[in-house]
Amino acid sequence: MDSNNPFFDNIEKKTNVKKEDILEIANSVSNADFSDPKVVRDLIARIGSTAGVPVSKEKEEAIVKAITSGNMPSSFSSLSKIFGPKH
Repeated sequence: MDSNNPFFDNIEKKTNVKKEDILEIANSVSNADFSDPKVVRDLIARIGSTAGVPVSKEKEEAIVKAITSGNMPSSFSSLSKIFGPKH
Protein backbone atom coordinates (compact mmCIF):
# COMPACT_ATOMS: atom_id res chain seq x y z
CA MET A 1 0.00 0.00 0.00
CA ASP A 2 1.18 3.47 -0.83
CA SER A 3 1.30 5.37 2.46
CA ASN A 4 1.67 8.63 0.54
CA ASN A 5 -1.80 8.24 -0.94
CA PRO A 6 -4.03 11.18 0.13
CA PHE A 7 -6.75 8.60 0.92
CA PHE A 8 -4.89 7.77 4.14
CA ASP A 9 -4.54 11.44 5.06
CA ASN A 10 -8.30 11.87 4.68
CA ILE A 11 -9.00 8.85 6.88
CA GLU A 12 -6.55 10.15 9.47
CA LYS A 13 -8.29 13.55 9.55
CA LYS A 14 -11.77 12.04 9.86
CA THR A 15 -10.97 9.34 12.40
CA ASN A 16 -7.92 10.64 14.30
CA VAL A 17 -6.29 7.25 13.62
CA LYS A 18 -2.72 7.55 12.37
CA LYS A 19 -2.13 6.24 8.89
CA GLU A 20 0.76 4.18 10.26
CA ASP A 21 -1.74 2.36 12.51
CA ILE A 22 -4.08 1.81 9.57
CA LEU A 23 -1.26 0.35 7.49
CA GLU A 24 -0.06 -1.83 10.36
CA ILE A 25 -3.55 -3.29 10.84
CA ALA A 26 -3.98 -3.79 7.09
CA ASN A 27 -0.64 -5.60 6.86
CA SER A 28 -1.44 -7.77 9.87
CA VAL A 29 -4.63 -9.10 8.27
CA SER A 30 -3.32 -9.67 4.77
CA ASN A 31 -3.12 -13.44 5.38
CA ALA A 32 -5.66 -13.71 8.20
CA ASP A 33 -8.17 -16.55 8.36
CA PHE A 34 -11.48 -14.69 8.52
CA SER A 35 -13.39 -17.93 8.97
CA ASP A 36 -11.88 -18.16 12.48
CA PRO A 37 -14.05 -16.24 14.99
CA LYS A 38 -11.06 -15.68 17.32
CA VAL A 39 -9.09 -13.97 14.54
CA VAL A 40 -12.08 -11.77 13.74
CA ARG A 41 -12.69 -10.89 17.42
CA ASP A 42 -9.02 -9.97 17.87
CA LEU A 43 -9.17 -7.73 14.80
CA ILE A 44 -12.37 -6.03 16.01
CA ALA A 45 -10.79 -5.40 19.41
CA ARG A 46 -7.64 -4.03 17.83
CA ILE A 47 -9.48 -1.69 15.49
CA GLY A 48 -11.81 -0.51 18.25
CA SER A 49 -8.89 0.13 20.57
CA THR A 50 -6.86 1.93 17.91
CA ALA A 51 -9.81 4.12 16.95
CA GLY A 52 -10.85 4.69 20.57
CA VAL A 53 -14.31 3.33 19.82
CA PRO A 54 -15.91 0.83 22.19
CA VAL A 55 -17.59 -2.11 20.46
CA SER A 56 -20.53 -3.62 22.32
CA LYS A 57 -20.80 -7.41 22.60
CA GLU A 58 -23.96 -7.25 20.47
CA LYS A 59 -22.20 -5.35 17.69
CA GLU A 60 -19.13 -7.60 17.96
CA GLU A 61 -21.32 -10.69 17.58
CA ALA A 62 -23.04 -9.23 14.52
CA ILE A 63 -19.70 -8.38 12.90
CA VAL A 64 -18.16 -11.78 13.70
CA LYS A 65 -21.22 -13.58 12.34
CA ALA A 66 -21.24 -11.53 9.14
CA ILE A 67 -17.53 -12.01 8.49
CA THR A 68 -17.21 -15.69 9.41
CA SER A 69 -20.30 -16.66 7.44
CA GLY A 70 -19.08 -14.82 4.35
CA ASN A 71 -22.09 -12.49 4.37
CA MET A 72 -20.19 -9.23 4.46
CA PRO A 73 -22.04 -6.28 2.94
CA SER A 74 -20.77 -5.31 -0.48
CA SER A 75 -21.26 -1.55 -0.15
CA PHE A 76 -20.25 1.16 2.27
CA SER A 77 -23.92 1.99 2.79
CA SER A 78 -24.66 -1.54 3.96
CA LEU A 79 -21.57 -1.55 6.17
CA SER A 80 -22.55 1.73 7.78
CA LYS A 81 -25.85 0.16 8.85
CA ILE A 82 -23.91 -2.43 10.85
CA PHE A 83 -21.44 0.03 12.37
CA GLY A 84 -23.63 3.09 12.61
CA PRO A 85 -25.60 4.16 15.66
CA LYS A 86 -29.01 2.63 16.29
CA HIS A 87 -31.90 5.05 15.87
